Amino acid sequence: MDWINNVQFFTYVGVILSSIGTTLALSLASFSIATIVALLLSFIEIFGPRPLVKAVEWYVKIVRGIPLILALFMFYYGLPRVGFPLPPLYSAIMGIALVDSAYQEQLFKGAIEGVSERQVEAAYAIGLTQWEVFRHVILPQAFRIALPGWINEFSMVLKDSSIAYAIGVTEIFTQAVHVAHVIADYLRPLLIVSLIYLCICYPLSQISSRFHKGLVEMGMMGS
Repeated sequence: MDWINNVQFFTYVGVILSSIGTTLALSLASFSIATIVALLLSFIEIFGPRPLVKAVEWYVKIVRGIPLILALFMFYYGLPRVGFPLPPLYSAIMGIALVDSAYQEQLFKGAIEGVSERQVEAAYAIGLTQWEVFRHVILPQAFRIALPGWINEFSMVLKDSSIAYAIGVTEIFTQAVHVAHVIADYLRPLLIVSLIYLCICYPLSQISSRFHKGLVEMGMMGS
């Protein structure tokens, strides 16, 4: 009977894996939105007028203090109260993007401030506008500096996507819980999910470490 149960379990593994596309779509969509918002906010905080700078600072402080699950509930349960209902997947995307944008903003702000002031001054000296300086001089270098942390941030978002279970999004963690209910065994399904996350996040961690090591070596060569 044990071998029959094992065959049935491997069938359920396929059920869990069938939702990996949803997990990746949720993670990539929310992460991409957060990146765009974070870049805009970091530009405003560094180059914008003082009232907008203060607004961004307060946005970051407030949003970083919001639990992720609360952000998801705000979009899923809150927006219908004002006439803007969102499906579970979209609510999860917006909730994760909202919170992650505040963390990415700090990441990009630090990277932008790490760009040499001499290069910025030289760009202004040849007649580039503020936006052109940001786009052609600051952003490419800042993105390279931020790259290791940016990759790690995606790993965090990928793992945080499991919280979408709370509003009914059928990603891999949700499927694992459903399987656990059916077979009355939580250990094996959750171990499978852990291995899936590990198989995705560990290579990302290695890539991030390589980029970080390269940046350190470049810094040593430049000193």
